[in-house]
Amino acid sequence: MKEIALLRIALVGVGAPATCAVLIAHAAATAPVPAACATPEAMQFDFWLGTWDLRWKNADGTGGNGRNRIERALDGCVIVENFESFQPEAGAPALRGLSVSTWDPRAAQWKQTWVDNTGAYLDFVGGWRDGRMVLARNEEHNGKRSMQRMVFRDIGADTLVWDWQSSTDSGATFTTQWQIEYRRAK
Repeated sequence: MKEIALLRIALVGVGAPATCAVLIAHAAATAPVPAACATPEAMQFDFWLGTWDLRWKNADGTGGNGRNRIERALDGCVIVENFESFQPEAGAPALRGLSVSTWDPRAAQWKQTWVDNTGAYLDFVGGWRDGRMVLARNEEHNGKRSMQRMVFRDIGADTLVWDWQSSTDSGATFTTQWQIEYRRAK
């Protein structure tokens, strides 16, 4: 009842948008994490949380860099990624994208959806394999089937390596298309 009274006073005295933002922030900060989102499996992506400085080599041989901000949202049940490149390849726009990832206890796997400013929509599933986080998807382009995957490896407290890989032989072998070195931002 006290919060409802505060809401009425705030709506009259300050304005609804500011008040709603404060109440939503308060509710998010005090809401307990649902049990399904607090399991060891649901915490497997916690190594990725935080703000990261990124470096990579572009296909043209130039160096690229960017920033990735990763945080929990929706009562701790979703990992949200906000990616931005600062030095794209010559003639290309800066890549900006976001993903949402969640542990699906019914399927016993991680699921991720990526969208970006090129119009891409990619969906992945996976989990921990051999000390690495691996998320994969099947792709069909011009009638040719391939597998694509992301591999998070060499994971330390302040560093990790991310590989974007593809396979044209049903996953027997993979070729790394893009490798990003992550370093935790200071």
